Amino acid sequence: MNPSPLLSRLLAAALLAACLPLAAQAQAHKEDAYASVTRLMEAGQLAEAQARADRHMAEHPRDPQMRFIQSTLLSRRGQHAEAEALLVQLTQDFPELAEPYNNLAVLYAARGDLPRAREALEHALRLSPGYATAHENLGDVYLRLAAQAYARAQAEGGHQARLAPKADAIVRLLPPAPPPPQPPGAARP
Repeated sequence: MNPSPLLSRLLAAALLAACLPLAAQAQAHKEDAYASVTRLMEAGQLAEAQARADRHMAEHPRDPQMRFIQSTLLSRRGQHAEAEALLVQLTQDFPELAEPYNNLAVLYAARGDLPRAREALEHALRLSPGYATAHENLGDVYLRLAAQAYARAQAEGGHQARLAPKADAIVRLLPPAPPPPQPPGAARP
């Protein structure tokens, strides 16, 4: 015996209504996990933050937001190679996300790999043309590249009277050494 179309719709609506609170509760739990890990990390409680992130990831292994937060946590713990590997994996699993490319660029820039940082930022901006932090970071990378170019020109015996003022101006514009990536948004080199 087939239920009537009206009965089928009513059953579907009742089932959906019963599931919505559970879905909302699960979403709230995830958001609490993000806030909790981030709060612990900001308080310098890195081991506890890592433990909470690990528990969350055991239940939600593909969660891109927690993986992103974990990459920042790893970087803060000085585990830059692990942070980089996690971000690279994020770009492979979620190629549509610009933020992992931005944070990869921060790690690349921190170790002096400016061409690679530039490539990562350009990729982030292809994905999200309005991503202000990536634009700013790309400007900083260009400044560092310009400083290197002027320094090379000076070392090769270039015209010092022309080069020195340019090199000095760039150095004054350069931001301090890049900090580790910051969650949950994006980092700056």
